[in-house]
Amino acid sequence: MRTRPPRTQAHRSARKATTGLTAVAAAVVVALPQPAAAADTAPVGFGAGTTGGGSASAVTVSTLDAFKTAVSGSTAKVVKVNGLIPLSGQVDVGSNTTVQGVGSSSGFTGGGLRLKKVSNVVLRNLNLSKPVSTDAITVQASTKVWIDHNSLSSDRTHGKDYYDGLLDVTHGSDYVTVSWNTFKDHYKGSLVGHSDSNASEDTGHLRVTYHHNWFDNVNSRIPSLRFGTGHFYDNYVVGAGTAVHSRMGAQMLVENNVFRSTTVAVTTSRDSDEDGYANLTGNDLGGAATEISRVGTFTKAPYAYTAEPASSVVASVTAGAGAGKI
Repeated sequence: MRTRPPRTQAHRSARKATTGLTAVAAAVVVALPQPAAAADTAPVGFGAGTTGGGSASAVTVSTLDAFKTAVSGSTAKVVKVNGLIPLSGQVDVGSNTTVQGVGSSSGFTGGGLRLKKVSNVVLRNLNLSKPVSTDAITVQASTKVWIDHNSLSSDRTHGKDYYDGLLDVTHGSDYVTVSWNTFKDHYKGSLVGHSDSNASEDTGHLRVTYHHNWFDNVNSRIPSLRFGTGHFYDNYVVGAGTAVHSRMGAQMLVENNVFRSTTVAVTTSRDSDEDGYANLTGNDLGGAATEISRVGTFTKAPYAYTAEPASSVVASVTAGAGAGKI
């Protein structure tokens, strides 16, 4: 099912994808009535159950050294960031942690945050800008992550490799929800699964939900998913070259999104030895093309959620996404 001719590929692997979808297909979805912004109090999607630091007493920091100390270790903790902190490279965040910006303009610039071999982490209400030669957020070999109501951005006046990704989820990470964020002025938005040759680590993992995010002037990787299972619903995409990209046997459910000024809304057939799979339902493509070489088996998400219709997505997302909205 293509709306324009497929690109020719010299080689395509015949390897059968094993993304652990037997359980997904067998799951029963109960779409509970709830407001679109219900994720303000708890994550919806594959990251459900992530609590971060929970009810631990909050510590407020305003310097990089204080932040590094506050987020280290695995004890339950809530760290509030007050002000915009410059950094170089990335700061590692420990398990059982909530990091939340104060007000609408707190966060980090020049670098980013890394979640490596940790679990149960919440990142909310942060501004993360211009992460030179690194990602704004890296999730690596980690589970149970909620990334919510953040504003991530760089610029497109530099080359595409001057900055890395805004949000990359790699090395077998799992159970992640990305909700109500803005991704702006960037080349490579969100990569899930870093390499075609990493099947042994990634297969059966990389389960990620994206909902109610605003991708504005982001060229590609919205997201790009290898091997895993992605649910992309109620997002608003403006000004992309290639938006959703399913590859290496990944399964994508693309539901009730809005695309504007976008060349290719969804592709399953670019840049990798093996195509991915995608199911599309209820989207407003806005004239964007689709390149669907393989329709997948992921048609129902294995969790309770309510997808609002595409007709109301632009109003909801532009009003509610990003830092300063919670």
